[in-house]
Amino acid sequence: MEEQHLESSDFIKDIVIGMSDGLTVPFALAAGLSGAVANTSIITTAGIAEIVAGSIAMGLGGFLAGQTEVEHYDAELKREYEEVERVPEREKEEVREVFADYGLDEEAQNLIVEALSKDKKKWVDFMMKFELGLEKPDINRARNSALTIGTAYIVGGIIPLSPYFFVEDAHQGLLYSMTVTLLTLFVFGYFKSKVTGQNPLSGAIKVTLIGAAAAGAAFFVAKMFGG
Repeated sequence: MEEQHLESSDFIKDIVIGMSDGLTVPFALAAGLSGAVANTSIITTAGIAEIVAGSIAMGLGGFLAGQTEVEHYDAELKREYEEVERVPEREKEEVREVFADYGLDEEAQNLIVEALSKDKKKWVDFMMKFELGLEKPDINRARNSALTIGTAYIVGGIIPLSPYFFVEDAHQGLLYSMTVTLLTLFVFGYFKSKVTGQNPLSGAIKVTLIGAAAAGAAFFVAKMFGG
């Protein structure tokens, strides 16, 4: 049950990362271009290119983060095995310190240390969790993270861009895009906050305002320099 819970948390986190950027970045790009051009064909072309590039970049970032987590764990695991072989007494003392923090007396600490040190694997696993605070990562984490973040980015990016496929005037497309995207950001922020234990309403408003601010800044900058 614990492992499933952790995997679910990672999955939700990856969706949040992908959807947040997917909704915000293409929305800001489309809004910015709407302030500089009149025809939606340029916006849709640039938007699709950005979604493709953004999903690959975000997915790659998720892959590298997951891979780094696995590599870090493996490196620390190797170091712990070396230390229980090379300096076992020091490692035993570290175990005693852990249980001392839990209020166990010296006799109980010694009993646990001697029992634990008889099984090297369990001893090292204990040190990884309680000394370093590291849980063994899923070996498929990097791949799953890349796919989840990349897909969520694409789904998020299509939403603000979709209205531009059905109209020719960029300003009209922007109005439709703003309506659809801000509503989606509000719903997304609401459920994201609910899942993560925050206040759903304030979380929804916060996410919506961030998206609106990014799009508004891009629009006015493009309008200012695009004439």
